Amino acid sequence: MRNLSKQTGSVIIIVLWTTVLLTVLVTAMAGKVRLSAQTAAHNRDASQDWAQLMAAVNFAEMELMLERMPAPIDQQPQESAEGEILTPGYRYDGEALELNYALPENMVVRIYDHAGKINLNRIPRRNMQLLIEKLLGGEDAEPEEVQDLLAAWTDWTDLNDLEGLNGAEKDYYLELDQAYVPRNNPELDTVEEILHVRGFAELFDGINVDAAFTIYGNTRTVNLNVATREAMRLLPGLDDELIETIIAFRELEDISNRAEIAEIVPFENLQELTQWVGTNTSNIYSIFVYPKQEFSGNVLTGQQSDFQELDVDEVEPEDRVRQAYMEIVEVLSGNALPRIYKVDPYGMLPDTAKARVEEYGIEL
Repeated sequence: MRNLSKQTGSVIIIVLWTTVLLTVLVTAMAGKVRLSAQTAAHNRDASQDWAQLMAAVNFAEMELMLERMPAPIDQQPQESAEGEILTPGYRYDGEALELNYALPENMVVRIYDHAGKINLNRIPRRNMQLLIEKLLGGEDAEPEEVQDLLAAWTDWTDLNDLEGLNGAEKDYYLELDQAYVPRNNPELDTVEEILHVRGFAELFDGINVDAAFTIYGNTRTVNLNVATREAMRLLPGLDDELIETIIAFRELEDISNRAEIAEIVPFENLQELTQWVGTNTSNIYSIFVYPKQEFSGNVLTGQQSDFQELDVDEVEPEDRVRQAYMEIVEVLSGNALPRIYKVDPYGMLPDTAKARVEEYGIEL
């Protein structure tokens, strides 16, 4: 009887262990099947999103081509609330656009005219000095530090390896841990190249240089109608409040001439600013496309909540997307495809917020 009991107990234990092992195997197989199904679903969604994204990019390119075609005879020009005709090209200031070709519902398109950026390949030496001084504190900037940085910039963009006074040439850069040689040409190949100049990585620390600068085109001035916040923050004569005032003004009507700039910018600030600004547009654009983000919670704080504190129709939530698919293109005519200069699937968006009038108490 004892042996029989022992055998029975052993059989029960074996059965239990077998049951446990089978349960583990079935659970693991089910988990693998579920993971495979989720992966397939995600790949399907990614393929659909990619197709929609590329369609939106093509529509954006066509929008820029249409801009260079003769307008239909019966087309009414867009007017401001004051009845002034608005310049169509000033739409490309980074606002989310409605295109002539209907976009996929879940896609957002933003286009930036490079006339709204500082051109590193056309900036005069004097203007680079003023820009450096502003970043170093304006009137409080140390003259020696300003001149050292300016000398490094001059040596980087000149045509030789002769080191200027307190400058930096080939010998300096070859002694770095990750050695490289200076450009020795006034034409930079990329905007990010400026960060390789001695001291400039620290000078532009925390600044989205792609949003502030361009290397394309021949424009020497910045058009305030399409200027990015990042570019305007570098311009002498402008502070955050004036920048938000300019953005608020251009949301209502165009800034057509320097007299209208003078209505926004005080005279003493305008004296510093005037040599930087113009009314030209360019043929170079940055196109950003990304899926629209679902929004829930408080429209001002972005925090999750059980109820909506404010009416979404009354307060537009700030777009918190910071990276998107990006192309830099040149559009010369309505019957030639755009020339693509750069593609970045993870391009950093400029500051896309609308004018922060409440934050600064701005009234127009």
